[in-house]
Amino acid sequence: MIQKQFAIFIVRWMLNSFGLWVAVRLLGTGVSSDVVDGSYSVFLLAGLIFSILNSLLRPLIVILSLPAILLTLGLFVFVVNGFMVWLTLQLTPQLEMTFLHSIFAGMLLSLINYIVSAALELQVLKKEER
Repeated sequence: MIQKQFAIFIVRWMLNSFGLWVAVRLLGTGVSSDVVDGSYSVFLLAGLIFSILNSLLRPLIVILSLPAILLTLGLFVFVVNGFMVWLTLQLTPQLEMTFLHSIFAGMLLSLINYIVSAALELQVLKKEER
């Protein structure tokens, strides 16, 4: 069971790293017109930080911002996701992004995590059918 959870964490880490790389390449940083020349190790570190923050801190932030989420009919979740991306990039050396760009990057990473979760559920369902 622990090996399975660790494998899922590794998959999410790699896909979050890839998602951050795509977001920075597509959206830019919004900070300067310079192209980010971060190596893959920078994005792997950022993906690791994002994965850890997303699993530990995000549930608490969602609970604390529940009134705003309910008031905006769920749209405030985009701000929460953007905050998670922004916080990740603040903790990662050599990467920075404006908060608005972080919100768009958070949308992209949410889509990636949704696809991964759906794929993992399909895999579990197929194993149960056997």
